Amino acid sequence: MNYIIIALQIIVGISILNVWLIQNNKATKWRGGNAKTLLEEFRVFGLSKQMCYIVGFFKVTLAVLLICAIWFPVLKQPAAFGLAVLLSGSVVMHFKINDPLIKSFPATFLLTLCLIIAFI
Repeated sequence: MNYIIIALQIIVGISILNVWLIQNNKATKWRGGNAKTLLEEFRVFGLSKQMCYIVGFFKVTLAVLLICAIWFPVLKQPAAFGLAVLLSGSVVMHFKINDPLIKSFPATFLLTLCLIIAFI
């Protein structure tokens, strides 16, 4: 079971880092509304540029901590819960703007993985 949780930590951590550090300026089918970039997505959600940077800082930090938790287990639960809270916000924002359900799938999936990580 421990190896499965470690695999989930890697999947969640790398996925978050990919979205925020590599794919942030690229259009994807998962972006809210008709946004082409992460910053545009925050604007579609009615959030400021500063909020994008704040959320991005916390998501990247928590993703790194979740990966570090492989070696420092005390970090696992706080990092997973922190990401779960932020991912819950992502899901809520997709519902707020009436996005099709499929657009909130990545956030919902990663939220579920974070909860599994936190509780096991």
